[in-house]
Amino acid sequence: MHLVIFEGGRWDGFAPIALGRPTFMLQCGLGTLLDRHLRAINPSRVSFWVRPTLIEYCRQVVVPKLKIPAAINQPLDDEPVLILGGRVLHFHRYEPQDLESVSVEHDTFIREAYVKRPGLSPQDALERSPKWMQLFDLPRTQPQARWANHLWDLVHWNEESIVNDAVMLSDKFGKLPAGPYHVIGDDVAVGEGVQIGAGAVLDASRGPIVLAGGASVGACSVLTGPCCVGAYTRLAPFTSIGPGTSIGAMCHIGGNVDNSIISNCVDKPHEGYIGHSYLGDWVNIGGGTMTANVKATYGDIAIRRGSTTIKSGRWSLGTVIGDHSKTSIGTRLPPGCYVGYSCMLMGSGLVPKFVPSFSYWSDAGLTAMPTSKAIEVARRVFARRNRGWTPLDEQIIHHAAESAPLAER
Repeated sequence: MHLVIFEGGRWDGFAPIALGRPTFMLQCGLGTLLDRHLRAINPSRVSFWVRPTLIEYCRQVVVPKLKIPAAINQPLDDEPVLILGGRVLHFHRYEPQDLESVSVEHDTFIREAYVKRPGLSPQDALERSPKWMQLFDLPRTQPQARWANHLWDLVHWNEESIVNDAVMLSDKFGKLPAGPYHVIGDDVAVGEGVQIGAGAVLDASRGPIVLAGGASVGACSVLTGPCCVGAYTRLAPFTSIGPGTSIGAMCHIGGNVDNSIISNCVDKPHEGYIGHSYLGDWVNIGGGTMTANVKATYGDIAIRRGSTTIKSGRWSLGTVIGDHSKTSIGTRLPPGCYVGYSCMLMGSGLVPKFVPSFSYWSDAGLTAMPTSKAIEVARRVFARRNRGWTPLDEQIIHHAAESAPLAER
């Protein structure tokens, strides 16, 4: 089957994380939404329909990791194809269709469509052209995947996703290494080279714990499943990782984290609390940073993005923090806080509910950060991690700076 994964024109609902990546590269569970699409559908080839500014990202970051032929922003040929919204979340195998059909969300968005439409293009999806709108007239079918409207939907479903992924990938992990630590339950999966410090507790009585290859757990740390720790991530001694937590690759994590999605290369090595939150790549969290995730009234938490205020429908919601953003020592973030791409939080009070991308926040208020400064700081961070800087890295930051005002208007 030929699979086409498209972003469409509403990717900005997943800002600030989607400013630097396609929506299908958002994380949930043990991997990305793309990982789940490919596992559920098992296509023979795949095409990506993305923003033009992310073509090179897909070419250099996404396609090389695939084991099937892939194309980027190519129109359809005369082969039947499954068109899939990049933001959907699969929890079971996809059941193929025999005839043209469509599954929609609120009669407004296409979740998935099985069609034969030569010439249909990514521009049609982005601009919702007449050819694209004709798909809504196809026979309707029940959706086979869950529709995410916002980042906090992924946070809310993360615990369930970890359980689902752990079952699907159970044959890819090995046995626990020997050592003076305590394991509760037998649903613990580890990759090659995992290290677990003395006195650590791995409590898998409520759900699976997955430690990817090269991960290390510091002495006296407590991990409560369902949770997962990415490849070569280090947990400092006395770290507490709660249920519903996914931590990406090459992070350094300490303190207390639960019910959160932490992307790759995040530094949070000190005390502090991150709860019901989503952190992008290359985020640095200063010691003592605290995210509040419940209102004193236990009411619905709203999140502000630019001039738009969105009711989350959740009584528990922390902070979303975009790539390359940083907090200083003792930073305090309110429930439903939005911190954009490449921000620096340096104030002594409570962080504003909305911090636009490429901003400094201090006791003097909000000021803009030049894109050149954001690149300068990012290059230093990469060098500190012995990570080479590439033209693509710079291109992505420029793209984020150009698209943030639209997404956060």
